[in-house]
Amino acid sequence: MLPDLSLGEILQRWATGELLTASALREVCSWASAHPPLSKGGWGDTSDAPLSKGGWGDTSDAPLSKGGWGDEARSWASAHPLEATLQIRFQHLNEIICHPHFNKIIPNFNLSENSRATQTTLETLWRLWLPLADHLATQQQTLGRPFVQGILGGQGTGKTTLARMVQLILSQWEPKLRTVCISIDDLYKTYADRQRLQAEDPRLIWRGPPGTHDVDLGVAVLDALRRGESPVAIPRFDKSAWGGAGDRTTPEIVTGADIVLFEGWFVGVQPVPDAAFDNPPEPIITRDDIAFARDMNRKLQDYLPLWERLDSLMVLYPVDWRLSLPWRQEAERERVALGMGGMTDAQIADFVNYFWKALHPELFIEPLLESGADLVVRIKADRALDAIYSHLR
Repeated sequence: MLPDLSLGEILQRWATGELLTASALREVCSWASAHPPLSKGGWGDTSDAPLSKGGWGDTSDAPLSKGGWGDEARSWASAHPLEATLQIRFQHLNEIICHPHFNKIIPNFNLSENSRATQTTLETLWRLWLPLADHLATQQQTLGRPFVQGILGGQGTGKTTLARMVQLILSQWEPKLRTVCISIDDLYKTYADRQRLQAEDPRLIWRGPPGTHDVDLGVAVLDALRRGESPVAIPRFDKSAWGGAGDRTTPEIVTGADIVLFEGWFVGVQPVPDAAFDNPPEPIITRDDIAFARDMNRKLQDYLPLWERLDSLMVLYPVDWRLSLPWRQEAERERVALGMGGMTDAQIADFVNYFWKALHPELFIEPLLESGADLVVRIKADRALDAIYSHLR
């Protein structure tokens, strides 16, 4: 095992059955030491539970039997507590990538393919999804009631994937935790109500900006979940209805929840001072643009009672907010290639610019990176993780 392999490459080699030598294990441990867990105990426990893929090496780099610990390795682990806790993390990683629902969440994942995409997925599972699930389980246990985690992220940042993956992970651990995923899209007003809104304000050409959601419904649902009521009707939205305009569909009935993941493109966003629009960033250019941005900012006041129901807020943010445009264009091209239809690059540009004009990332999201968000995840242009830092209390 070469010492200059990336974390993703080491994880892929182990997951495909290669025995980890001590040098590779030290590489993982070195990385882990530089990236502490999200919460106490976030690296798992010190269980000696066997691994079902790969193995561990001893300090002389001679591989151990699959899934086992040698005397020398046990001695080394006892002197290095962090190394010992990594075994359970490898076990958790293996359990999740082998689960039949994993490929439903990550359809193009191919463990046998030596690709950057595969390694990025494994690294994200190791660095973010697994420790976040552990953190949420700990928080829920401490709180003693359902824990509501807000997830803020623009287009293409992976907020829906993260929510579904954490839901899967928590359903496999003991004790199994019931996780409910809700998108702010599920709170859209009905098609008829949005048609009336558009007649009143023709600028609301797309669903999504502040004012197009039923905030009272969202508050009622989160309150019912937080109180532990059962059953609870979770609103759902069908984006394909009315020729793509979308409408409410049959709600999902859940019998209680331990964790609630509430995600959306402006979940947790706060109103900013009106002076922020005196010299706004592009594409807020014209007087009409500025007036629209100011109106959307004022409408955010209506959402504050909804944000008050969040126990924590995390932000998924690209290293450059402009990346949302090429990411959305890439996703649309993939849809077209599959024969599903979609917008042209020019139409996507108009679409994305519309939302930047409504709530510009520089004005509304970047302030939360320093104060307001408990956890911030920076994302590179290739969707790999750049950095994770927290203000967790």
